[in-house]
Amino acid sequence: MAADLFLGFDASNYTSSLALVDAKGTIRFNGKIPLPVKAGERGLRQSDAVFQHVKNYPLLLEQVRPFIGQDRILGVGVSESPRNAPDSYMPCFLAGIEAATAFAAGAGIHLFRFSHQEGHLMAAAHGSGAGEDLFLRPYLGFHVSGGTTEMLFCRPNGSRLDIRCIGGSSDLHAGQLIDRIGVRMGLSFPAGPAIEEAARVFAESGAEPPRGRDCAAGLVCHLSGLENLAAAEWEKSGDRGRTACFVLSSLALTLRSLLRNGRAAYGNLPALFSGGVMSNRYLQSELGQCGETRFAPPALSADNAVGIALLAARSYRTKAEAKE
Repeated sequence: MAADLFLGFDASNYTSSLALVDAKGTIRFNGKIPLPVKAGERGLRQSDAVFQHVKNYPLLLEQVRPFIGQDRILGVGVSESPRNAPDSYMPCFLAGIEAATAFAAGAGIHLFRFSHQEGHLMAAAHGSGAGEDLFLRPYLGFHVSGGTTEMLFCRPNGSRLDIRCIGGSSDLHAGQLIDRIGVRMGLSFPAGPAIEEAARVFAESGAEPPRGRDCAAGLVCHLSGLENLAAAEWEKSGDRGRTACFVLSSLALTLRSLLRNGRAAYGNLPALFSGGVMSNRYLQSELGQCGETRFAPPALSADNAVGIALLAARSYRTKAEAKE
């Protein structure tokens, strides 16, 4: 008997992603192609991102074919914008929309549109083991990445999520901070894995760790000043591990404060952490001590299309049930 499958497209600023899941939520394929950034640079122009996505999706679609076999794809999901907001727009998502629209139209199947942020939260919920539980009650969602550092009040709404930003960074994003300091220290972009490893080696050396800085005030944090402090630490010590420890311990303190203040304002809600920065094991360890908190494995924390495919499956099921 043929299984029912759902395909997800996510064309973010640094990764072309394609995912395939079945109706039970089993991940059959989680394909990603990182977009290259030239050595020494700290980002990618949107025009370059769009061009890379256009080249990558035919490759990803070829890769997913063996995982489909004789089964049938009933629906396609795509991220069409960064957030659930009318004015949320980024050109790189157009490449994913075009690829997903063409696939759905050619196959004569349903196309469902979501935000990149919805996909992150859904993937993190699935990867953390929370799954459907976080579609039954409100929770605080954290989206911490190179392009976003936000604290969100999330309320389930059928097959979708009502997401309201209630706090986060007012200037620099956490991933930007990590990448800028990493590039300053001669590391490759993106610098997250190298920063994590440098901090781990330093911590295991037994050297006295630097004292981190809490940059939160209420529901808002200010990370641009932290970049200056980390740069000063690097210039003073010339020690990558020490500087990496300072950055990560400061981010942990800041996120802990945001979570504490968010719960004081909105109730003692569970917290779900998503986004590439939350792949960091040190941050997970520190924040895991803060009551009911959930995290996803790295493959579902960083940019991926699994959450979009899972949301497409939910939306298809809701639409089918409405017809009955």
